[in-house]
This record gives sequence, C-alpha cells and structure tokens, in this order.
Amino acid sequence: MSEARALAAFAYELGILKRMRRAGWWHAGVRDPESVAEHSLRVAHLAGLLAAEEGADPARASYLAIWHDSQETRTGDLPHTVKPYLTKPDPRQITADQTAGLPTAAGESVRSAVAEYEAASTLEARCARDADKLEMLLQAVEYRDLGVQRVQGWIDSALKGLTTSTARRVAEVAVELSPLAWRDR
Repeated sequence: MSEARALAAFAYELGILKRMRRAGWWHAGVRDPESVAEHSLRVAHLAGLLAAEEGADPARASYLAIWHDSQETRTGDLPHTVKPYLTKPDPRQITADQTAGLPTAAGESVRSAVAEYEAASTLEARCARDADKLEMLLQAVEYRDLGVQRVQGWIDSALKGLTTSTARRVAEVAVELSPLAWRDR
C-alpha cells in the first residue's frame, strides 16, 4: 500500500470516532451522548490549557490527548462496567496494529504518543490524563444541567482521579458553575 493510501485509509478509520457514541452515558439515561471524537477534541483543548498552567508543553499534551481514545475504532467505547468481564485491551498493541502500514514517521509519532500517554510518566501525559477525567466531569455537569439525574458517579470518579493541582482547582469550581457561565458578561 502506498504511503498516501495508508494515511488516507487510517484517516477513514479515525472517522469512525465521529459516529461512535460514548457508551457509559446510556447507563445514566442520556439518549444521544457525545461522540468519542467530540470528547477527544475537548480533552485535547483541556490538556493544552492544563499543561500551560502546569509548566508543561501544551502542544505535546494536546497531541497525547487527541490519540488517547483512537483505539476505540477497533474496540468500541467500553464502559467501566465491562471491567469484571473483559480484560482491557492494550492501547499500545491496538495502536501498533492501526499504524503498522503508515509511513515510518507518522506511525512512530502516533505510537510514541499513545505509549507516553499510557505510561503517564511525563507531566504532559499527566495533564492529558487529567484532561480526560476533567472533560468527563464537565460533560456530566452539562448533562445534569439538562436534567439527567444519575451523573454523580462520573463526577465523583473524575474528582478522585485528578493528579494536577490545576485540574483539581478547575474541577472544584466546575461542579458548581453553570455550563452557561461563559455567557456572563
């Protein structure tokens, strides 16, 4: 397969993330939850912002975040309730399979981003991981504001998992803030 063809084919595979819904929200009664792609975009935004405040590289944190759920093209979005029944697929292995046909530089770029995110050993990776949890918290608050009542578990889980001081501060404020606060003038 030519390099251009491999990149185009992978781009089509990534397009699945636009159509794939975040499955856990169905448990809370959300009829049309956000897509994995919508989630990942706000995670990338938040990762860059958290990284800037934490003294890390915002571009790198955003890059790690944008790839954090890309493996779900192959597995679907698995809610946490599957943990007792399934062994979590290794994101690094899935990414290796997804990128095997890509040109060397592109494939290595994605594989190294996923490996760094999974290892959580850099400040950028910790910001990206916190952004994932913070985005879930924000989404839960938005759904709560729309009348979905069973979202507290998502909020509590996110609050428990945050590691950076910036993410913890933002989360503490976000749970009490209206999702329309940005409109206040």
